[in-house]
Amino acid sequence: WIIAWVTLILLFSSLNSSILMSSAPKSTNIHWHEGNVTREERWGSLGVKGVTLWFTGLSASGKSTIASALEQVLAQRKVFTYRLDGDNVRFGLNNNLGFSPEDRQENIRRVGEVAKLFADSGCVTMASFISPYALDRLGARKAHEDSGLDFYEVWVNTPLEVCEERDPKGLYKKARAGEIKGFTGIDAPYEEPEAAELILSTKEHSIDECVQQVIDFLIKKGVISE
Repeated sequence: WIIAWVTLILLFSSLNSSILMSSAPKSTNIHWHEGNVTREERWGSLGVKGVTLWFTGLSASGKSTIASALEQVLAQRKVFTYRLDGDNVRFGLNNNLGFSPEDRQENIRRVGEVAKLFADSGCVTMASFISPYALDRLGARKAHEDSGLDFYEVWVNTPLEVCEERDPKGLYKKARAGEIKGFTGIDAPYEEPEAAELILSTKEHSIDECVQQVIDFLIKKGVISE
């Protein structure tokens, strides 16, 4: 068992190092340019507080549905908000990425950096991505925390059988038939969060109830007012 533990530690260190190395710029002779407006000035003048809500869970768990409904509620409250969706970003920003483990890692790295910029602007940013690998989600969190920004992981904890029964896009059916390879939950892993700030269940609660849980959470954290 000692050998097994050492092997796991070395593997974790190797993966963690690869994440840190992949986030280092390849460009040389570049310098960070601080602007004239501080984050505090920007947020103060706009009356906002930027954060990222990272919705993770299986396909058909309800991530995008909750995020879309939440975005509408926040907009009605006059809160500066924007939603980044897992499918949508693959039409543009990430249209050169597939679903291999390496491409999934790069997908989340890019979105994590974009979400960080949105949060820095003062936006309540919602990112709804399966993001199956814990280390990739940790990388997105670290990017925020290193910049002094709040990152809240929201696990939409819907059981596989419920997601498969819903199957709104017919993806589970295709995966079961072997037409889709590397599908999360079927023949590719989903690493469940161990310390999500908020856990939602669309099996036990309606979308409106889940949205209210997020609103209550944001009020508690001082992101929005009652």
